[in-house]
Amino acid sequence: MLRLILLTLTLFTGFAQASVLQQPITLDTGSGELFGSLLLPRSDAPVPVVLIVSGSGPTDRDGNNPDGGRTDSLKRLAWVLAGHNIASVRFDKRGVAASLAAAPDERTLSVEGYTADVIAWGEKLKADPRFGPLILLGHSEGALIATLAAPKLDTAALISVAGSGRPIDSVVRQQLANNLPPALMLRANALLDSLKAGHLDNDIPAPLMPIFRPSVQPYLISLFRQDPAAAFARLKVPALIVQGRNDIQVGVGDAQALKAAKPDAQLVLIGGMNHVLRIVPEDIKSQLASYQNPQLPLAAELGSRILAFIDGLPRH
Repeated sequence: MLRLILLTLTLFTGFAQASVLQQPITLDTGSGELFGSLLLPRSDAPVPVVLIVSGSGPTDRDGNNPDGGRTDSLKRLAWVLAGHNIASVRFDKRGVAASLAAAPDERTLSVEGYTADVIAWGEKLKADPRFGPLILLGHSEGALIATLAAPKLDTAALISVAGSGRPIDSVVRQQLANNLPPALMLRANALLDSLKAGHLDNDIPAPLMPIFRPSVQPYLISLFRQDPAAAFARLKVPALIVQGRNDIQVGVGDAQALKAAKPDAQLVLIGGMNHVLRIVPEDIKSQLASYQNPQLPLAAELGSRILAFIDGLPRH
């Protein structure tokens, strides 16, 4: 009997994999080629497609970051969508992983450039007859980028997962205040104030270099001038806000700020879920371990809420 069950599971798993087309997908932006992954459920009719936008720094299409761990969070989320007959495209941002050659010097990166890339990806997907409605889904900083791109694409909806509701300099300031000694925090505050005002500052103490190195400051200037809640308020399409209650990087207050900015958005707070979309205790040891464990399952409620939201979108 056990052998029969295992054989049945093997056949079922193989069928599930075979029913989804996996293939590389590229985008020629005119200023460099971007590389991504497409998951397309086999279907005789166009299927909804979710464009997944990853978070800050060198986070790749799968949700992995060489500076912050391997989680495969976005890759796993893409497979959840595929299992529900929803296509997805996730991609390496310019300057990251396979798309490194599109921006080998991080001095050239900006929020506006990332937003333009998402718009170009969206236009490519909207022109493909295999796809139906386009939904943007952004994780962490990617939620801001997706929010900025959505009005230019006439998307069907937007999903913000662990997105900030405050200007990002406020988030960085709070995170640093929780970890830096007072003297170094004074210098960090001065740097944040300078960048917020649009000024470069090359006098960086060694402990602050990973965050404020001169080459990343142009990007930080472009990021700090954004107001996520104000951008969210401008959305004219259905929106879903998903936030974990055990997220040590972005808080419930951020999600509530987005909800206040767009009262008709759906707000989902998931108990126990952290920033990498796993159910993890609040203690730092467990949190940090989850950033290095791609085998941990995604929070089940994350998938069910996203799928229910997409299923409930108006059909045209």
